[in-house]
Amino acid sequence: MAEVKTYLEALTALDEAPLAVAPGGVIFSAGDTGGEMYVVRTGSVDLKIGDTLLESVGPGGILGELALVDPAPRSASAVAGPDCTLVRIDQAAFDDLVRRVPGLALEVMRVMARRLRKANPS
Repeated sequence: MAEVKTYLEALTALDEAPLAVAPGGVIFSAGDTGGEMYVVRTGSVDLKIGDTLLESVGPGGILGELALVDPAPRSASAVAGPDCTLVRIDQAAFDDLVRRVPGLALEVMRVMARRLRKANPS
């Protein structure tokens, strides 16, 4: 087995039947109620607000994580790129993982902080 570089990469191996999304498929839309996050297993996902591309998330990256921390509507839309497969992590699974692997919460917070800084350049 290859060495796992991050907790998030380890999450990609959790689901034996990842969710396959066709290119252009909408995973969630801005304004939707969230209740899960996703880890990109293969391919990519574009995070957008309207027609503005915020970020392309590749394998081992996460999206929708804010919905597990704050119950507000989703702030962006997520659209699948080519060969996109995802691991879905709901609130219960996330809470269990954070209890067992506290470093995961820190890694998710780092992703959120990076995205916040990128969205609010000084």
